[in-house]
Amino acid sequence: MIKFIQKHRNIYLRIFDIIIIAVSYYLAEIIIGDSLILTPEMNRKVLISIVLAVIIYGGFLQIFKTYKNITRYENGNDYLIYVLACLISCTVMVFFNVLNIIQTVDERTNLIASLIIVTAIIGYRVFLRLILNDWHEVKQKNNNNNKKNVLIIGAGEATKILLSTIKNSMKDVYHVVGLIDDNTNKVNYAISGKRILGTRYDIPRLCKENNVDLIFFSISNISNEDRKNILEICQETGCRVRILPGTKELIKNKPIMQSFRNVEIEDLLGREPIKLDNKNIKKLINNKVVLVTGGGGSIGSELCRQIIKFNPSKLVIVDIYENNLYDIEQELKFNYPNNEIDAIVASVRDKKRLNEIFEEFKPYLVFHAAAHKHVPLMETSPLEAIKNNVFGTYNVVNCADEYKVKRFILISTDKAVNPTNIMGATKRLCELIIQAKNKVSETQYAAVRFGNVLGSNGSVVPLFKKQIANGGPVTVTHKDITRFFMTIPEAVSLVLQAMSYAEGGEIFVLDMGEPVKIYDMAVKLIKLSGLEPGVDIQIKITGLRPGEKLYEEILMAEEGLTETKHDKIHVAKPSDINMTKIKEKLTVLRKLVDTNDNENKDEIKKVIHEVVPTYKGKN
Repeated sequence: MIKFIQKHRNIYLRIFDIIIIAVSYYLAEIIIGDSLILTPEMNRKVLISIVLAVIIYGGFLQIFKTYKNITRYENGNDYLIYVLACLISCTVMVFFNVLNIIQTVDERTNLIASLIIVTAIIGYRVFLRLILNDWHEVKQKNNNNNKKNVLIIGAGEATKILLSTIKNSMKDVYHVVGLIDDNTNKVNYAISGKRILGTRYDIPRLCKENNVDLIFFSISNISNEDRKNILEICQETGCRVRILPGTKELIKNKPIMQSFRNVEIEDLLGREPIKLDNKNIKKLINNKVVLVTGGGGSIGSELCRQIIKFNPSKLVIVDIYENNLYDIEQELKFNYPNNEIDAIVASVRDKKRLNEIFEEFKPYLVFHAAAHKHVPLMETSPLEAIKNNVFGTYNVVNCADEYKVKRFILISTDKAVNPTNIMGATKRLCELIIQAKNKVSETQYAAVRFGNVLGSNGSVVPLFKKQIANGGPVTVTHKDITRFFMTIPEAVSLVLQAMSYAEGGEIFVLDMGEPVKIYDMAVKLIKLSGLEPGVDIQIKITGLRPGEKLYEEILMAEEGLTETKHDKIHVAKPSDINMTKIKEKLTVLRKLVDTNDNENKDEIKKVIHEVVPTYKGKN
């Protein structure tokens, strides 16, 4: 029966509307005349009015395309159209009566009839919508028992959009059991028919009681600390968690159901957004030539993305790996078509090629991010670390001096502090090189030292995600191993800020927050994927790798730490090393490199220890 009505709904709607118009005029006249019995003359006027009203009301309802609406999906805007159509129709009916064109009922009767008509037309359509929606819901429940039970966190505009999307097009996929909001005044109230069941502290209980499969996190205006707290509660439920973007992004970007993303470890850091002094940064970069080595890498490419926002006259990107270089070049040219960007394939080991580049572009600022950074690989091939990190840096440092670069920033690492591996030792020597060079050059040299960045090439988080996607096991080298973590955009924004503070010779140390246990990170990633550690995904302890230590440090014992204008940036006390000592060290390393004997690791480590006394590599 319902299917038959749906098929011929336009005919039935028109018939119902005609009946409503006819009854409304009789009711209006009875109300005005205060009598159930109408005189023959009044009957004649009412009948004429009904015929005319059917034509006029029906015509305007047709003009406004109300009969093309799908009743089940009508909303407030559609009902306003009905009001407008009836208002215009009433005005036309009054116009006919005032001009005495046709003998119809008077203005008051027309007005009351119009009020009855618009109320009845909207009222029965709302009633039909409710019936059709209930029927559709029962039908879906009978036909599909595989719907996911969903709990939505948030009771704002984004949730309203989400509920509308699920209701209109995804009822057969998701069943919303209810909403969560920390505003206790909202509890037990409803949005689009879905009740607010409780606050964040009720999430575990509600998930268990309602067999929740999926949690949608739908709050855009929230502090990072609160986001972290709520997500940590969610991860204990065993449900998969998806995060929605803010309302603005939903409106201007892709549809809401395509905008979901998985929870990332970044969401669990709980740090507030970093505030920058963009005026000073812009003053240094705007309309200047900026060169970035290693510009195709994780840090280098993000440096390029943030630098170009400050409108350099030219951005020169140097990298030996052409694929990454091509990717960042195309990305920036697409997003900033009016900026000059030069992508150059070159190695920092090639002093002659670097001279050509510096001669051609004469950069004002240089960010040196090119380096070998993988600890175990550099333990296997230590001479490559020396060639690339030490002598590559020395080449770029000398070019910066020769071509009068204003400021040179070295990207360093916490692994340079009391290094236990070759990579860290080479980066420590790079720090010493720029501090020594700063004493004899007009160029201002500085280094920025920070820990691991989330999502960088070769970092632990992408590896864990891949292992989880493959069904495990997730490999952790030691249950107690900890690392400092920061997002790539966070780290790079602080590099730019430190660059604006540099006067020469500083090693800037970034505040990386609290150290994070890698094992705990693996557990969280597994849980946030809706899986159970040790049940669905195993965690395998593999043992510390060569050169790896349990705890990273952010400054050396002999270094003092002073504050800067930014609470996330500190300055380590400069070393007293000079270029004479550096050249002596480099001469020793050059002889080592010339042997090209990667197999004699004991001898290499011995020499590295002579050059970098804080190196604690095991022989």
